[in-house]
Amino acid sequence: MPGLSMETVHELGQEEATKRLKEKFHVVREQHGHKAADLVETWEGNVLSFAFKVMGMAVSGTVTVEDAAVKLDAKLPLAAMMFKGMIEREIRKELGDVLA
Repeated sequence: MPGLSMETVHELGQEEATKRLKEKFHVVREQHGHKAADLVETWEGNVLSFAFKVMGMAVSGTVTVEDAAVKLDAKLPLAAMMFKGMIEREIRKELGDVLA
């Protein structure tokens, strides 16, 4: 399955960045949860493992929060690869807002 890997730097430290991301994921789930099926979100320390289906397509991956960066590794269905640039831009924007 094709993938998307990206890294966003921050100056918050691991604990604060993790706290903010957990809050953001809660808000996103509340606002957009109806668009995704089979949503799984599991935090183990500073690593989020996630999986969901959108329009019948499965997406999964991890978000790792480090002291000065957040790393995303996701598996995207082939059909979503034509939107990879748009997906990456939106994620970068959201992460930038949360980690500012």
